[in-house]
Amino acid sequence: MNKVKGLIAATFAAYKKDGNIDLDAIPPYVEYLIEQQVSGVFVCGTNGEGPNLTTEERMAITEKYIACVAGRILVFVHVGHSSITEAKRLAAHAQEHGADYISSVSAFYFKPSSVANLVDCMAEIASAAPKLPFFYYHIPALTGIQIDMIQFLQLAEQKIPNLAGIKYTAATMQEYQACLHYKSGKFDILFGYDELLLPALAVGAKGAIGSTYNYAAKLYAQVVAYFEEGKLDEAEKLHFEAVQMVQLLVKYGPIPTQRAIMKKLGLDLGIPRLPLVALSKEQEQNLYADLSDTAFLSRVKSCSFVKSC
Repeated sequence: MNKVKGLIAATFAAYKKDGNIDLDAIPPYVEYLIEQQVSGVFVCGTNGEGPNLTTEERMAITEKYIACVAGRILVFVHVGHSSITEAKRLAAHAQEHGADYISSVSAFYFKPSSVANLVDCMAEIASAAPKLPFFYYHIPALTGIQIDMIQFLQLAEQKIPNLAGIKYTAATMQEYQACLHYKSGKFDILFGYDELLLPALAVGAKGAIGSTYNYAAKLYAQVVAYFEEGKLDEAEKLHFEAVQMVQLLVKYGPIPTQRAIMKKLGLDLGIPRLPLVALSKEQEQNLYADLSDTAFLSRVKSCSFVKSC
């Protein structure tokens, strides 16, 4: 099984003014991301508000992305759901329509009580799409599932034939590194905290999935290039520009803030669904002022090609 390299953009949901999903926004969005030179898209995940969407909406979004991508980049479909039955429907649908990978978070209402219980849940979901590589989506900050990922791999490799690895969205770098080295790198461990990409590279990361890659992929790609060239000072300085931007996501709220950034760059994706709320006009203006102070937007807009960043 080939391992994933490069940056995967965790895409945002697009809505019409009436609150329905906006499938027509996806084609230009895909073209924009391809121009950003990402390796793939991760749809209907956290940033894509997967838990806020109906199963039918998620299926429609999946079909649209697969059709628009047309094999040019990878398509990861997040199928996680608090109902394993619905997650299996989404997994089977993703396989039927030509996705490259599927991924699932744990159930987050009735939570698994042990590593073995979690593995059984993920095995059930993965079995619905046996031809697709499966990634467990580890994001304890949102699911509340704090489980040893080495133990997960030890049990999961016995019960999930199509296990590809873990989408690892946590700051526990020591565990992330241990997962990378498990059985001499048997599994693909994709890193999920954009603001820690440089430290992740230092411990062996080759692929990453994140929200800020929607609009700053070329900046991060240059960080990767500097790192691979051994230009660590340049990598650190450029990475810090991304860190300063991420600090604003904490200040204003991650998803609403990034949707405002996408709007500023020309992709208005509408208003998120409750309980998420869009930034107020004042907050939006303050955000743009803060971004201007860091020169982040001008940096992103000027990155026509990786080497020119």
